[in-house]
Amino acid sequence: MTQLSSPPQLDGWTHVYSGKVRDLYVPADGSDAHLLVVASNRVSAFDHVLEPPIPGKGALLTTLSNWWFSRIDVPNHLAGEGSGAPAVPAEVADRAMLTRRLEMYPIECVVRGALTGSGFAEYQRTGAVCGIELPAGLEDGDLLETPIYTPAYKAPLGEHDENITYERSAELVGEEVAAALRDASLRIFTAARDLAAERGVVLADTKFEFGRDPRAEAGDAAGALVLADEVLTSDSSRYWDASAYFDAALPRADRLASFDKQIVRDWLAANWDKQGEPPALPDEIVAQTYARYAELHARLTGE
Repeated sequence: MTQLSSPPQLDGWTHVYSGKVRDLYVPADGSDAHLLVVASNRVSAFDHVLEPPIPGKGALLTTLSNWWFSRIDVPNHLAGEGSGAPAVPAEVADRAMLTRRLEMYPIECVVRGALTGSGFAEYQRTGAVCGIELPAGLEDGDLLETPIYTPAYKAPLGEHDENITYERSAELVGEEVAAALRDASLRIFTAARDLAAERGVVLADTKFEFGRDPRAEAGDAAGALVLADEVLTSDSSRYWDASAYFDAALPRADRLASFDKQIVRDWLAANWDKQGEPPALPDEIVAQTYARYAELHARLTGE
């Protein structure tokens, strides 16, 4: 995987981790109640962080997450003003989330409202997805009559996540927590899918991550299940344009064109043999990718 460049130094905060597209900071004073999650403009594909970044991408993802957080009736990790955390530095304010520091559950809570991607590949092999049997004869992109919950185990750093059955998730986190994760994920997905449909967008699938607040008192349900990470963004979800999706005259590739970095993946697949370092993205691919992220943001939020 491509090595990441050094993250920026931020006044009042200490850098502790960088993923492919986000940087995490803790208060420099040593307190452990908060975390600063900064969405970079980096873009990744095929386990490489690519050059150049997509200017403005981090701000779009952050504002869209915040927009969804304000509409989801599940406690989330955002920390309000006056929480005692250091101020969010101005240079990252548009792409940073000040959050409560949580103990994260090792489960990616994936909900699929359509059969596509890795789920479709598994269905072709086995007739099921994560142990859930599906009707025969489904094709790539078909909507499911009822959304399905297909969790994944969050593998250690450097390893790939593993699709698991619900039963395996219960072994990892306990039956009570596993059921709460499943039920909350399906409820959030259903509400988000309906709202997206009102705006002419199909929400095909998404992933949620949850944690628990270690400072919550015993028996505090809100502290036990807290929605974290990004939520319902282009990087964590697959969205399709409804007018194209339901146009049977269009080729399947056009119907399933997603509002994400698929443009980048397609360009790399056509221009790189996956040996060595990937080539730099052309300016037009950078511009087209940003436009796709921006269009989804505008369609959903009306801004």
